[in-house]
Amino acid sequence: MTVSEASAKREPLSEPGGRAPRSRLRAGGPAEDTWLRNRLIESRLTPNAISLTGFALNVAAAGLVVSRLFFLAGMAFVVGSVMDTLDGRYSRMSGKGTPFGAFLDSTLDRLEEGIVLTAVAAYFASRHNQVAVAAVVAAVLGSLMVSYTRARAEALGVACKVGLATRPVRVVILSAGLVFAKGASLGHFELLAPAVYVLAGLTVVTTLQRIAHVRGQLKAAGQV
Repeated sequence: MTVSEASAKREPLSEPGGRAPRSRLRAGGPAEDTWLRNRLIESRLTPNAISLTGFALNVAAAGLVVSRLFFLAGMAFVVGSVMDTLDGRYSRMSGKGTPFGAFLDSTLDRLEEGIVLTAVAAYFASRHNQVAVAAVVAAVLGSLMVSYTRARAEALGVACKVGLATRPVRVVILSAGLVFAKGASLGHFELLAPAVYVLAGLTVVTTLQRIAHVRGQLKAAGQV
């Protein structure tokens, strides 16, 4: 077989229009990743648009809590929170991330959680459940401290992702509380108040865990 014949039998590097041949776009393969990344770069979708969509869904979730539509609120909260996790990944895959985009994402994450929990606190206040209202306040403060301790630790050069109440865990707990709240038409459940109590407790514990972790890391480095 001549060199020209061997070349003719090789798989073409591209199809008409510059597309990679389908046989090379295997699931999970480098060719598929490159193709997907190119399509993302060419699209008009931006990480900021995903972040803002997630924020809008969380605001909608808060409004649904006020309207006592807890199941729908839980669904909106779940989808909005998923959008919050996708924006970072999309930013890395598409190469469209910016420092401001990262700042906006982190800021909206804190706002979203606070807005939904504020609506939950208003619901408990309307039912004169002062203990649950106090727990919501503790959960909001604890959630902010969990995020703050990580940010401050990383500013000192210490990785700080330890602790029980990471954001995904908090999302799962609050989602379960909303979906199985009283009046959500999913049986005779009332898990919203227990979910808030668990959130308050875990966020406080996580804050203490992160303080201890940072102290240990800095002590090991001789900076305490």
